[in-house]
Amino acid sequence: MKVLISGFDPFGGEPVNPALEAVKLLPNNIAGVEVIKVEIPTVFNKAIEALETSIKNHNPDAVICIGQAGGRFAVMPERVAINIDDARIKDNEGNQPIDIKIKEDGENAYFSNLPIKAMVKNMVDNGYPSAISNTAGTFVCNHIMYGLLYLIDKKYSHMKGGFIHVPYIPNQVVTKPNTPYMNLQDISKCLELCIEALVNNGDEDIKTIGGTIC
Repeated sequence: MKVLISGFDPFGGEPVNPALEAVKLLPNNIAGVEVIKVEIPTVFNKAIEALETSIKNHNPDAVICIGQAGGRFAVMPERVAINIDDARIKDNEGNQPIDIKIKEDGENAYFSNLPIKAMVKNMVDNGYPSAISNTAGTFVCNHIMYGLLYLIDKKYSHMKGGFIHVPYIPNQVVTKPNTPYMNLQDISKCLELCIEALVNNGDEDIKTIGGTIC
C-alpha cells in the first residue's frame, strides 16, 4: 500500500505552515505502508494541478491532504468539501475568487472516503485532542479537498482520499493570546495515527458518535 500525504506552504503572512512541517516529520514507512510526502502551493487551481501531478507520478492507494486551521484546538479530519471558492483573503499569488464553482461538472459536495471516525478514535485513544470537522472552509483547503475528491470521482475510483486540518504550533501564537496550539511533534504523531487507522479500517469506517448539535 502507498499513501501520498501533502502539506501546504505558508500563507496569510505566517512564516511557517504546521501542516507541511508535520508532514516532513513523518517516517517513510508507517504500519507497513510507504509514505510519500509532497509540498503543495497555497494557490487556487495550481494546488489541484500539483496534487494530480503527484498522483500521476506515484499512483498512491490513498491521498491525505493536510492544512492549517488557526484557532482550532485539535487535529480534525474533514467530513465534506463543497463546490465553492469564496476567499476571505488572497492566496499566495494574489488570487481571491468569490462565489466561484471549483468544478462546473462536479457535484455540489463530496464526502471523504477515509475512515475519519477511526482516525479520530485512534488519536483520542492515544491521548491527543481530535474531532471530526464538518466544514473545510471556502479557502484553498476546501478547494484542494474538493479537487481531490473530484479526481477520485472522475478518474481514480480505486483511491481513498480526504483532508485533515491541524492547529497552529507554539511559535505562531506568541502574538495571538488565548489561541489554541499544539506541538509540531504531536501533530505529526497524530498524522501517523491517522495513517495507522487508514491501514486498519480503510475498507469500512467504525460506527461511533462523531456528530455535532450545531
